[in-house]
Amino acid sequence: MTPPRFPGGTSVSDLRVYDSQAPDGLHGGSPHLHTASSEAYIVLGGAGEVHTLTPEGAAADPLAPGDVLWFSPGTVHRLVNGGGLRIAVVMQNAGLPEAGDAVFTFPREVLADPEAYARAAHLPADAPEDVRAEQARARRDLAVRGYAQLVGAVRARGPAALHEFHRRAAAIVRPRVARWREIWREGVAEEAELTRRQLDALAGGDPGIMERAAVVRTEPHPGPRRFGMCGRLRTRRPTAP
Repeated sequence: MTPPRFPGGTSVSDLRVYDSQAPDGLHGGSPHLHTASSEAYIVLGGAGEVHTLTPEGAAADPLAPGDVLWFSPGTVHRLVNGGGLRIAVVMQNAGLPEAGDAVFTFPREVLADPEAYARAAHLPADAPEDVRAEQARARRDLAVRGYAQLVGAVRARGPAALHEFHRRAAAIVRPRVARWREIWREGVAEEAELTRRQLDALAGGDPGIMERAAVVRTEPHPGPRRFGMCGRLRTRRPTAP
């Protein structure tokens, strides 16, 4: 029997936020946004902040153990590590972030050139870990420089500057959308349809999927943590029954 998906067609991962110093003196991750998915943070340990940029302007929210915070697509965000910051990240639309749902805040000239953007964003999976770590830092630093440009533009021109960035982000991900539709149909849409069928069954007095009740346990994917946008990620997989 195929194990049930994580609730709501979402995904969860364990994030240890980068603690290296960026060009602006802060320690933490890469500023970016998600084009189709909301994201939630459940703070597990340490301290820090999440810096965000929306049409209302720039903001900084403190993060401490027990805090829960989430934001919608289009919110530019950046994690700042104040010491040992560790977060459980819950992502909407499992599969889409892994398929390129996020866009970095690279400088304007990089965003305007699809090939330059792809080169700057890419981390070769087969490279030695120290090489990928250095490339992840270079990617983060480039995104921080572009973020400073973007924050300055929003302060000077208001929401119109952020709207321009949103349009550039949409242009970058547009070639991937056909594949994203397939991932969404096979995941989130199927989960919603499963609930619809279950409500119909219950309305008729039928237990429906309750008769296939199951418990799912997971184990960490083997190997070192992945280099994510904001830190080192540990994802998990269902254990064999």
